[in-house]
Amino acid sequence: MFLPAPFPSHPAPPLLLTVLEDAGQQRPPYDEQWRARAERLVQAFLSGRKETTRRAYARDLKDFARFLQAPTADDAAALLLSRTPGEANELVLNYRTHMAEAQRLSPATVNPRLAALRSLARMGRLLGLINWTIEVQAVASQRYRDTRGPGRPAYEAMLRLLESTPDGAAARRDLAIVRLLHDLGLRAGETASLRLEDLDLEGRRLLVLGKGRGEREPLSLPLPTRAALEGWVGARGPAPGPLFTNFDPAHKAPGLTTTSIYRLVRALGDRVGARVRPHGLRHLAITEALDRTGGNLRAVQKFSRHRDLRVLLVYDDNRQDLAGEVASLVAGA
Repeated sequence: MFLPAPFPSHPAPPLLLTVLEDAGQQRPPYDEQWRARAERLVQAFLSGRKETTRRAYARDLKDFARFLQAPTADDAAALLLSRTPGEANELVLNYRTHMAEAQRLSPATVNPRLAALRSLARMGRLLGLINWTIEVQAVASQRYRDTRGPGRPAYEAMLRLLESTPDGAAARRDLAIVRLLHDLGLRAGETASLRLEDLDLEGRRLLVLGKGRGEREPLSLPLPTRAALEGWVGARGPAPGPLFTNFDPAHKAPGLTTTSIYRLVRALGDRVGARVRPHGLRHLAITEALDRTGGNLRAVQKFSRHRDLRVLLVYDDNRQDLAGEVASLVAGA
């Protein structure tokens, strides 16, 4: 049995190959039945999900396979599921240690990969393939340390830049994207998934497939946002498909991806001398919403579409800087 030693250590030998001393051959340390079960499990695990979620889980499983030096995610899943409960959890624990200590990856990268493995094991238990779960916990992290975003001046500078750009399809597209990220507080993935048929300019409505949602929900469009979208659709044309198309001829997909939107926003931020990312515009919008509603958490929750109200409490605390106010009182005393 080969299991990765706790890091730091010497690199482990290829985990999926065990030498047969009598024949001098190599074989994986599980039978073909486990390989077939794992293949069906991975397929069931990835199917029926949003495309962005499916791609993210597939990337996570592929990274786990690289750690195991396995040819495919199916082979990695077979090795994991064919272990005893203790061996499987030790395998995942070593994987977590490798990412956090050897690779020095952030909790934001480590924890989704661990969550994918826990979810895969739960699916295996649901289908009766195993009778255990992954108990390895996520790496401790502090979420939303900075919820203020790039600041209003940076956002307005981006708008001025795009609005003053000579009339062109790319500028109209980018203006509509920036407006949606801020005015509706959309996530980059939500923006990338929009289709032309989701937009109703006459009714000032946009159908958005939110994070963790199974169906699209209608969001009302403010007038400036509608105007930006109308300008872009006029340049885009009426052909069905992704709302935001790609102008790069080398890009295979017709629509922008989440990564494309991230790069687009970062580049715009660089042009106005600010560090801006798509989620930063969402942070800015939520903070502004709390400011302008006097901290009305319920109303802002409708805007931000957070399931957990406690997330907005973090925004509200950071917005008011309660710790700073108390520190001033203590210092004054």
